[in-house]
Amino acid sequence: MANRARSAGATPEPHVPVYVISVAAELTGLHPQTLRQYDRMGLVSPGRTGGGGRRYSWHDIEQLREIARLTASGIGLEGVRRVLELEREVAALREHAAALADELDRTRAALAQAMSAPERTAVRLPERLPAIRTSAAPGAVVVWRRGQLR
Repeated sequence: MANRARSAGATPEPHVPVYVISVAAELTGLHPQTLRQYDRMGLVSPGRTGGGGRRYSWHDIEQLREIARLTASGIGLEGVRRVLELEREVAALREHAAALADELDRTRAALAQAMSAPERTAVRLPERLPAIRTSAAPGAVVVWRRGQLR
């Protein structure tokens, strides 16, 4: 049981900078000078110690492996920079889309709850709520705002 607790605590979080440059070089198969170059170019940004030494996180190691894979496939470093930038943008857009989908689900649930409320409340609420047609394609929502078209 002591070994299990020790091994569970030994794994750092993905973004915690713990690996010195020699370990990062060994884990990625890249030369330490290459890691320094990638740092200078901004392709990877390791953490720093008080004395200025680089400390790489597991996320940095994965990023370096991706850079190595891309360069091995013939992509230049500026191309790699652009690919990494686009991958970050795609991840941000996916996160935003998921947040919007969650918001839409909550809105649908609130509308369904409002429409199933007692008659006196349900009569007044539709005047303030958008109408949703559910006969559209699966996953699609059509919203009409009352009073906008005349």
